[in-house]
Amino acid sequence: MPSLHTILAATDFSVIATNAVTYACGLAKATGSKLILLHAFSLSVHSSNSRISSQGMQQELDLITKRLKNLGSDLSKLYEIEVDIFCAYLPLEEELFMLIEAHKPELVVMGMAEKSLEQDLLGNSTTSVIKNIIIPVLAVPQNARFNNAKKILFAFDNFSLSSAERVSWFTRMAENLNAEVEFFSVDERVVEMLRKPNKIETIEELGFEAKFVYKNLDSSTVLSEIKKEIRNYNADILVMMPQKYGFWDSMIHISKTRSMATGLDIPLLSLPNY
Repeated sequence: MPSLHTILAATDFSVIATNAVTYACGLAKATGSKLILLHAFSLSVHSSNSRISSQGMQQELDLITKRLKNLGSDLSKLYEIEVDIFCAYLPLEEELFMLIEAHKPELVVMGMAEKSLEQDLLGNSTTSVIKNIIIPVLAVPQNARFNNAKKILFAFDNFSLSSAERVSWFTRMAENLNAEVEFFSVDERVVEMLRKPNKIETIEELGFEAKFVYKNLDSSTVLSEIKKEIRNYNADILVMMPQKYGFWDSMIHISKTRSMATGLDIPLLSLPNY
């Protein structure tokens, strides 16, 4: 069984991020993957206000690096996985780009924020990473636990047609987990594409058990229907693809993927649309 090779988990040591790291450890163990722990370092309010010296900044960085190293060592022993750590005084996305380029992880794992109007309108660090990073991102809510995920709901909308054939990484992950996948479409053409040879694979070649559900929905009800299908299917993970919109569209359109990336009870796996 092929592994996912490397999973990168970002943490700021918050409760939500700590749970996401725990989930990433379970996933790494289940898929035979190495885990990279990242903390993008920023100065404390006290240090910033006191105009800390370069020596003081290094001391603070050393303390946080030691904390991350101890965490990595504990997790490596507990889950019996290989863990590397990286701690840097850089913005999160900048450090993520550098690590992705250097270590070629196949998945980024981050915590999922709770639902709020502010999160819907402005987003957060996780939704920003989903928008800008070109590898899959798994957003994990605070109460989600990894229990060998067996049911994956893959939700397409009618903007995702051109991306339907770009899920070979996802099929490998589903095979790793020995998971059943339900392709839930709000556009009948997606289901037709999935059934055709030379697009993804034929159903027999997918490597996991798959079924297809199609509903003709009004755009205003898509999110509520996806959440309803999560409950009906008893899904362990939701998969979506964020869409790229032009400037004027982005001013009036709240991404479905970004909206789903806050307030879910199960992890959201966002596959890059490129």
